[in-house]
Amino acid sequence: MSVINMDTLNSLKETTGAEFVRELMDTFFEDSPKLISALKNALAAKDADAFRRAAHSIKSNAATFGAEQLSALARELEGRGRENDLEIGSRLEALEEAFQEAKSQLIELR
Repeated sequence: MSVINMDTLNSLKETTGAEFVRELMDTFFEDSPKLISALKNALAAKDADAFRRAAHSIKSNAATFGAEQLSALARELEGRGRENDLEIGSRLEALEEAFQEAKSQLIELR
């Protein structure tokens, strides 16, 4: 099953060019683990605002590539941060898994 919406990815390539999309992917692969670490640190510090900001960045970046599951999980976590509700259970692990799946598929699609 595809974790990347191909219509979104193809539209991005048509709009910006394949080479630029590869550069965006590299940045996404580099930044996402840092943002996931920021989520973990914010969670540990009970810093809902920092948590919300990191989740927002992941949401937006994932949506750019059509990584819809990752974007949806990040949107959910962003909402939790906005509501100051950091009782997220295993949602962060699910987000990490969704990132790895999106990354794997994007690498294949480069």
